[in-house]
Amino acid sequence: MELTVYLAGQIHDNWREVLKGKSEQKKYPITFVGPQTDHDESDNIGEKILGKQPGKKYRDDTSSDVNNFRTQILLQKSDAVIAMFGEKYKQWNTAMDVSAAIAMNKPVIIIRPESLIHPLKELSNKANVTVETMEQALDILGYVFE
Repeated sequence: MELTVYLAGQIHDNWREVLKGKSEQKKYPITFVGPQTDHDESDNIGEKILGKQPGKKYRDDTSSDVNNFRTQILLQKSDAVIAMFGEKYKQWNTAMDVSAAIAMNKPVIIIRPESLIHPLKELSNKANVTVETMEQALDILGYVFE
């Protein structure tokens, strides 16, 4: 059995590569997918595909449309979702991806520090499992393969 896991979370550092490396060390048969991690590409994709827009709002709207299309397909094709919440960035897109995954009845693991217990309490309650480390999230996926 192989799994496809969507990695929801901020795109400003390499946490996905770290998690993928840890998964490879455990030899888990997992394919990881996620949002566009090139921030400029994500911000400019609407104009790249649909042409110059008449203002910033329209530029953001077209990029959002294309990014949401991509995210919906990847979430639907995924077997599970790992969502990484950290302290440094506003995590609106992460929360949106988790909510969409829950609405699609996808199994969700949330990773969040202790300091975010209160702000994420409702979302954590809807997720299948909430943990504090990548290792815990990977151990849960590993349990699927036992």
